[in-house]
Amino acid sequence: MLDTKAGQTPQYDTGLQEPSIDRPGEGRLQHAPADHPPVRRAKIGVLLANLGTPDNYDYWSMRRYLNEFLSDKRVVDYASWKWQPLLQLIILTKRPFSSGANYKLIWNHEKNESPLLTITKDQTKAIAAVMEERHGANIIVDFCMRYGNPSTESKVRAMVEAGCERILFFPLYPHYAGATSATANDQFFRALMKEQRQPAVRTVAEYFDHPLYIDALAQSVTSAYAALDHHPDVLVASYHGMPKRYLMQGDPYHCQCAKTSRLLRERLGWEKGSIDTTFQSVFGPEEWLKPYTVEHVAELAKAGKKRIAVMAPAFSADCIETLEEINGEIREAFLHAGGESFTYIPCLNDSAAHIEALAKVIEENLSGWLG
Repeated sequence: MLDTKAGQTPQYDTGLQEPSIDRPGEGRLQHAPADHPPVRRAKIGVLLANLGTPDNYDYWSMRRYLNEFLSDKRVVDYASWKWQPLLQLIILTKRPFSSGANYKLIWNHEKNESPLLTITKDQTKAIAAVMEERHGANIIVDFCMRYGNPSTESKVRAMVEAGCERILFFPLYPHYAGATSATANDQFFRALMKEQRQPAVRTVAEYFDHPLYIDALAQSVTSAYAALDHHPDVLVASYHGMPKRYLMQGDPYHCQCAKTSRLLRERLGWEKGSIDTTFQSVFGPEEWLKPYTVEHVAELAKAGKKRIAVMAPAFSADCIETLEEINGEIREAFLHAGGESFTYIPCLNDSAAHIEALAKVIEENLSGWLG
C-alpha cells in the first residue's frame, strides 16, 4: 500500500517485517507461513582457493587427482580427441606412480595430508582470527581447492547454507595466469550456477605488486640470509612455468613475475643482476617460459656461482613444486654441476607478514561490504 502525506516521501508497505529472532543466527518473517524456511542472519564469506592436493599418494588417489588436473582445458588446451587418449592410456597409467613417490617424500604423515593442505589450513585459521578481531564474527573465512578436496562446490554450498549473502573469492595466486587464477574463478562460477539463491560475489585480482606482499617477500629473504654464515652469490626467483604460447596469446603472467622480482630487488636495496628470474615445472613437448630453473642453476654453478639461494614467489604455500622439485631436483642439478651451497627459502606460508598482507588484500576487496 502507498501511504503519502503532504511534504513527505512516499512510503511503501511491502507486508514484510524484520525477522523475529527465535534462535541465534536465524529468524522468521512475521507474516511468513509457519512452514517457510527460517531466514538466516546475513553473513559475508571469504573463500580462499589454492591449486589442490591428492587425498593420498597411492596410485588411485594420484590418478583421480591428476586426471582432474590434466583434463582442465585451462591447463592443457589441446583438442580432447588428441589429448584424452594420450592422457588416459599412457600418462595416467605411469605418472601416478612417480608422482605418488614424490608426494610420499614430502607427505605430512602425522596428519596424513599434503603439506599444501596443512599450510592452507593454518593460513585460513590465522586470517579468520585477524578478520574476527578487526570486524567481528559476521565474516566466515574458509578455503577450497580447485582440484581434489575440499572442493569449491562443497565450500560454496556450505557458505550459502551458513547465511553468506556475499562471498569474496580469493585465489591464492599473487600473479594472474589462465591456468591458475582463471580456472579457479571458472570453478567458483560453476558452483554458483547450482545455487537456488545466489549470493552477491566478488573475485580478488592478482596482487603481485602489493606493497605488503613485497615486504613479506623481502622479510623472508632477509631472515634466511641472516641465518647463513655466507652471502649467496645469486638469489634465484623461480616461478611456475607455462607454455610460451600462452604469453604470446596475451597472458600477463610473465610480465608480472618480472615485476615482482624487480620490486623485491628494489625493496632489498640490491643492485641490478642480483636476482635472476626463472621458470620451473616444464611439462610436454612445446617451449615454455625461459630460462628453465633446473638448467639455469646448473649454468650458474659452471660459471663459478658456487653459492645460491632459491625462492618461489608465485607460490603462496610450500607444495610439491617447492619441497620436492626445488629442494630436490633443482638442488641436485646445481650440486651436480659443481655448486657448493644451495639454500631454499621457504614460501611465505602462514608467516605473520604474509597473513597481514593477505588480510589487507581481503579488506581492500571487501570495501563497501564491511560495516
